[in-house]
This record gives sequence, C-alpha cells and structure tokens, in this order.
Amino acid sequence: MFKPVPVAIGLRYLRAKRRNGFISFISLASILGIALGVTALITTLAVMSGFQKEIRDRMLGMAAHATVSGYGEPLQDWQHAVQVAMRDPRVAGAAPYIEKEALISGSNNQPAMLRAVVPSEEDKVSVLGRKMVQGTLAQLTAGSFNIVLGRELALWLGVGVGDDVIVTLADFRSTPLGGVQTMKRFRVSGVFEAGYNEFDKGLAVVNLADLQRVLRMGEGVTGVRLRLHDMDQAFAVGRDLAMRLKGPYRVTDWSEENANLFRALKMEKTVMAILLSLIIAMGAFNLVSSQVMLVTDKQADIAILRTLGLTPAQVMNVFMVQGSLIGIIGTLTGVIGGIALTLNLDHILKGVERVFGIQLMPEDVYYITGLPTDLQASDVITIACVALAMAFVATLYPAWRAARTAPAEALRYE
Repeated sequence: MFKPVPVAIGLRYLRAKRRNGFISFISLASILGIALGVTALITTLAVMSGFQKEIRDRMLGMAAHATVSGYGEPLQDWQHAVQVAMRDPRVAGAAPYIEKEALISGSNNQPAMLRAVVPSEEDKVSVLGRKMVQGTLAQLTAGSFNIVLGRELALWLGVGVGDDVIVTLADFRSTPLGGVQTMKRFRVSGVFEAGYNEFDKGLAVVNLADLQRVLRMGEGVTGVRLRLHDMDQAFAVGRDLAMRLKGPYRVTDWSEENANLFRALKMEKTVMAILLSLIIAMGAFNLVSSQVMLVTDKQADIAILRTLGLTPAQVMNVFMVQGSLIGIIGTLTGVIGGIALTLNLDHILKGVERVFGIQLMPEDVYYITGLPTDLQASDVITIACVALAMAFVATLYPAWRAARTAPAEALRYE
C-alpha cells in the first residue's frame, strides 16, 4: 500500500531494530506513561461522577425537583398551582407541603426541619414511603399528631417508635399573657433512613392537617412540590410555570436550592482532573526525551534523507508522525484500560476486601455498599483529546531539531 515518505519512515522508526532497541524501550515507556495517565484520569473522574450522581439521586429522592410556593406568605390557592403544573407533560407528580424550622426535644434536643405532607400523595413526589425502616407513612393520619423521624435524628434524641417528642416552632402566638412560642407534643410512629445525612439527622415529617391546625394556617401551605420525568429540565419547567401562573407565586428548582453543593462538587472534579492530567504530562515529557534521543541517534539517516531530496519540512513530518503514533497508541490503550477498569472497579474492590479481610467502604460511614461509577462519554472524549494534544505538542521540538540538521556536519565522521 502506498504511503507518503514521512509516514513510511516514521512507522519504520517506531519498530525496534538491533541498534536502537534502547530508544524503542524509551518509546514503550512513553506509551505506558500516557496510557497509565489516561486510565487513571478516566477511572477517577468516573468515580467522582458516580459519587456526585449518588448524592444527587439520594438527595432528590427526598427533596423536590421544583417547588411552587407563596411569595412571602402561605399559599392559599395551592390547588390551582397543582392543576396548572399537572397540565405540563414534563411533570410527573405534585403534592402540597409545609416546611418549618423546629426544635425537637426528647431525651436530648436537636434542631430539624419539620415537613408536613399528605401521606397518600407523598409517593408522587418523593421516595419517603420506600425509605421507612419502622412504621409506615399511612400512620400519619390527620388528628393523630404522629411524627416520623430520620434514623440519625431519632438516635440523637434518644427516642423510638411509641415515644413522645416536643416540637417547638419559631412561630409565636398571642395570648393574654403575651406572645408565646408554638409547642406541640407528637408521638413517634415511624423511622426512615434516606442514606443522606442531611435528611436522616435533620428532617421530621408530620401530617399536613396536623401542622395546619397547630400553626392556625387554615388551608394555607408553604407550597407545592413537583417531581419531573427528567430532573435536568427542572429549570425550564420552573420558568414555564412561573410564566403561566398568575399570582404571588415563587418557583424554584433543585439546582438553584442546592447550587453551592453542586458547584463545590463540580469544582472538586475539575481540580482533580487538572491534577491527574499531570500524569499524562509526565508521559508527554518522557516522549520528548525519547524523541530527542531518536533524533540524535538518526543524525546520519537524516543527513542521507536530506541529500536524497527530503525537505526540512518532510524531515520534521517524519518525527512528528513517529511521536504522534506513540501518543495515539498510548491514548487508545489508556482509554480501553480506563473503560475496562471503571466497569470492573466494584468487583476489584470486593476482591481486595476479601483477600485482605478489610472493608474499604464501610456502609455506616459512606451509606453505600459499593463503589458508584458514572462513565460519561464526554469525559472520555475530553481526556483522549487532551492526551493526544499533549503528545502532539511533545513532538514539535524534537522534530524541529531534526529539521535543522546539517547534512555535511552529520556525515563528517561517518
């Protein structure tokens, strides 16, 4: 098959011969360096994306994708907001809620978010019913003044199912003796475990009608929680609802309410990617040294090629082709290795735990039983492009140096 002269010579230099075996070994080391860097970067970003996805899924399993709330006051006509929201095909469910900060007292005191819901409607907007480890949401009947606590919250308060807790709200009510804080005794009817510390230690759930009665809100609620078919469309859905609703409504989405958390996770992932890119850069520097050694070793060959008619640009292309091929092979090897390692990482982790008899990811610390990974095509493509770019840049100086070789000087002692 016909090949351009620079490509043919570059491919020939890539193969080891008797007198340049050491240089070929250095080239192999360059390939392995780039491959290891690409593999490490793909695997690390996949694990970080997996943890980010795990956090997001667990958080949004209990929180709303979007909310419609009253602007500075309770939402009275929440039924209208639900009707408008459910007309949108992107909305999977809607349910009213009340949220208030409270101090819950048992054997100990602990501040928490008190959320009032309609138990029969809660499955439309959250997975709370499926996270119950003791009792059921159905026990939160109107007038029973039952309460469901997160597992960590119940342990901290020193209470269990059947015990009473005192809920103190920041709302004051007028009495003949002056303003007093709103307090109410609730009985613990269930415990849930969401697997996310913010909810397990900071959330308590009661019946909507019970809290409306305690706060004397009538039919008012804090707002309406929405669950969407695609959570990534929360901003667009919230914007459309804000335009369709007429009245003092405020629409927010999960990305806005948790912007700091996900901004921090994104920053952490970006910084880690930059740091691990240094491994690929080390492989590229190794490629520079191997190419410089190759150019020095091939001085006589370069001089002969120049005398046969090759231009300096063609000589430069020879070594750029040879160096670029090393980068391509290393990158492809790293991509294949990174994908294979990521897909089998959980099995490898379990194997290491069995062999050494240790638990690398304790469930009571990380709330997970395995190592979550999320292999994203965009990350793999970006990493491959960065590695190829580094390898290409690494070939420029050695190739330029080869192009400047003077034939007479190179052949003087041959």
